[in-house]
Amino acid sequence: MTRATAVRAVLAVAVLLVSVYISLTMSPRLGLDLQGGTRIVLQARDTATVEADRETTDRTLEVLRQRIDSLGVSEPTLTRSGEDRIIVELPDVQDPRQAAEVIGRTAQLTFHAVEGPAVEEPDEKPSGSDPTADPSPTADPDSTADPDGLTLSDEQGRALALGPARLSGAGVEDATAGFDAQGGAGWSVSLEFRKDAGQDWKRLTGEAACHPAGDDRRRVAIVLDEKVISSPQVDPSVGCKVGLPSGATQITGSFSADEARDLALLIKGGALPVPVEIVEQRTVGPTLGAAAIDASARAALIGAAATALFITIVYRLFGALAAVALGAYGVISYAALVALGVTLTLPGLAGFVLAIGMAVDANVLVFERAREECAERPKRSLRSALTTGFTKAWSAVADSNATTLIAAGLLFFLGSGPVKGFGVTLAIGVIASMFSALVIARALTEIAASTRFVSDYRSVNGIARPGAVRTWLVRKDPQLFRKPVRWLVVSVALVAVAVAGIVVRGIDLGVEFTGGRLVEYSTSRPVDVETARDTLAAAGFGDAEVTTAGDGDLSVRTGKLDNDGEHALRTALAEEGGETTKVRDELIGPSLGDELRRNALIALGVAVAVQLAYLAVRFRWTFAVASVGAMVHDVILVVGAFAWLGRPVDGIFLAALLTVIGYSVNDSVVVFDRVRELWGANRRTPLDTIARRAVLQTVPRTVNTGMGALFILAALAVLGGDSLADFALALLIGICVGTWSSVFTAVPGAILLERNAKTPPPAPGKRKGKGSARGRQGASRRDPLDNGARV
Repeated sequence: MTRATAVRAVLAVAVLLVSVYISLTMSPRLGLDLQGGTRIVLQARDTATVEADRETTDRTLEVLRQRIDSLGVSEPTLTRSGEDRIIVELPDVQDPRQAAEVIGRTAQLTFHAVEGPAVEEPDEKPSGSDPTADPSPTADPDSTADPDGLTLSDEQGRALALGPARLSGAGVEDATAGFDAQGGAGWSVSLEFRKDAGQDWKRLTGEAACHPAGDDRRRVAIVLDEKVISSPQVDPSVGCKVGLPSGATQITGSFSADEARDLALLIKGGALPVPVEIVEQRTVGPTLGAAAIDASARAALIGAAATALFITIVYRLFGALAAVALGAYGVISYAALVALGVTLTLPGLAGFVLAIGMAVDANVLVFERAREECAERPKRSLRSALTTGFTKAWSAVADSNATTLIAAGLLFFLGSGPVKGFGVTLAIGVIASMFSALVIARALTEIAASTRFVSDYRSVNGIARPGAVRTWLVRKDPQLFRKPVRWLVVSVALVAVAVAGIVVRGIDLGVEFTGGRLVEYSTSRPVDVETARDTLAAAGFGDAEVTTAGDGDLSVRTGKLDNDGEHALRTALAEEGGETTKVRDELIGPSLGDELRRNALIALGVAVAVQLAYLAVRFRWTFAVASVGAMVHDVILVVGAFAWLGRPVDGIFLAALLTVIGYSVNDSVVVFDRVRELWGANRRTPLDTIARRAVLQTVPRTVNTGMGALFILAALAVLGGDSLADFALALLIGICVGTWSSVFTAVPGAILLERNAKTPPPAPGKRKGKGSARGRQGASRRDPLDNGARV
């Protein structure tokens, strides 16, 4: 064992031990779509006097935090997003009506002096008041209303003229709801004022006490959001200019228990600096999240087992060691997610599972390179061939993982909500997969290659002989690119079919991109779609789109629908289906839908531009343009396939599409990396010949890597349920078309571009030259047991 191998082995063991410890002692942080609960996104709005900037939004967040803490929700999370948005996460809250009402109300609480009966119609009448009632039965002809005040109806519907606000809710220190069982006053709210506000309250009640008992001017109006909630008379025992001290004030009225508690909660929470609007609301039932975790775990186990079995069959002992490294990758990436406190969402969970299948990519690249070395120099040692394989594969490994990291970064910075979690888990998975392949798998295979048994029995190790597929392809030597235009015609025809689907069938944009509401219900009695549609139409929801979802569940999609409307819709369904449970609920405001749709297009455009820039730096511009052309080809085909199939295009689909972009460029990078190497060594050879050799040499890697991902995705599609089925389907289509386009779209395109390009072939590699020639001559006379290593 060399010193480098020993260092890798010690590092691998240390990282694994730490990862196992973290996995056993720490629990993952689950998103609401996995643990169940409600997620609300609030948009702060400007007012005539206050701008909804970062500072104002932060103050609004703190007020909301006090209100939500008073609701008794366990472990709520409030964060600011951008300059003027607040994300509220309420675990285990399945009916968000009360929470949304309490959160969204501005609670502008003010205290006013009553100037007397109003001489004009009130600004607002409470519901249920009699419009024919005398607005001022106790009118005082000598009373005058303040022109700067308000005209509002009191609790009985009588119009009152109110003076300007003398005190605001910000001066209230505490508010508690209580029930007066002995006095029979019912529910009331007791107030305590802050020091300065208490003096203002004392002056206000002292001025009112100067008027005779029964006079409207002896009343104080308490106004919440421009509605008089109480206008009590100052007690006759209070003297003129004396007033009521803080702590002896109660708001009385015909309150129910819930109304009194909500009022106390709003007053204590204080007024919001700016009004807020709910632009997004998502509710997930606990059973849906648990089912998603269970399905993803089964898909991961089955897919990983199938992938491990496949690479063991193809690469034998070294494949089995790579499977061990794959298991280590799963532990390391999971521990990294837990240690970093990453919130694991449903798309993130899918990304974690998908990365298991993609983690074998680096191992496949190395093993195929090592096979080439053994085929070119059969007498060289197994360890030397393996070391050369790792060295020569490094460029392709680095470039392919860099393109995937670019896609993950775009998902995180341009995605929204749970899609960001997918970007984080995908990035962590890529980094962990490189560590498992270049450190753990290398240490295991180098230790195995150093043993006499593995060296002597080369049929055991799996890399001493070329694979059957590559041997057959080299023997047949098909002339793939003699007429590259033919392949491009096929690609254009496929794109035309996809575009026809987009034009004819249209793209079914999900509620995330159009705005509206999508609710999934589970009923105790089976209800067919037609019956449910008729029932909702009779209840006034004629525009509702009803489809089936899951195991007999119903999915209802509507336009604008508030929480009370959703409750009425659920009640209507319950008449036919019995007990009706809300499984999933998504509410997207129209402005947010437009924004998400715009951001999705920006994300795709940025993805194309960034990948093009990276490839242009790392490769020739012709290779970069051809790779990006193949990538756009793949995107159009995936979108067209979903259009023909009538599947929804939403945020999860966008995550899958950006992943397809990374995968497509990944495949093209491997092919063009080999083209660059072969062309630099044979500058006089025609490019179509070089391209044919490069494709035949890299086909095993492309197929074997694709198979690893397909096993995982097939398991997700079958076992993942409705939540992950579309995601897996998009990636299945994307991987298939990406594998095709990397060979039969990108390569022919590069050949045609090079025919008109004036750029010379790539320069020879560093190993080319006189020194390397002498090295080759020396190698031909080298002892077979000499592995070529020198110090």
